[in-house]
Amino acid sequence: MTTFSLVFTETYNRQAAKWLVRHPEMRSQYLKTLQLLELNPFHPSLRLHALGGRLAGVHSVSINLSYRITLEMLVEGHEIVLLKVGDHDTVY
Repeated sequence: MTTFSLVFTETYNRQAAKWLVRHPEMRSQYLKTLQLLELNPFHPSLRLHALGGRLAGVHSVSINLSYRITLEMLVEGHEIVLLKVGDHDTVY
């Protein structure tokens, strides 16, 4: 099984750091989501799905029912570029 490498941009890192300060109770679930994303982005619990409209080409995974991570998947390079983390209204 091929693992994927996560690409953390400066913008994403800043946003994620602020989000984690506001939601410290989510840290372990967030880290678990990132680990699973690296191992198998298609795992059913992540609920990976493509977005449409102005976000065409972007995918989303769930941290839990309230929070999401949006990302770009470069399958040929086995890279996942993380874009945003937050609640539904923040990431979409």
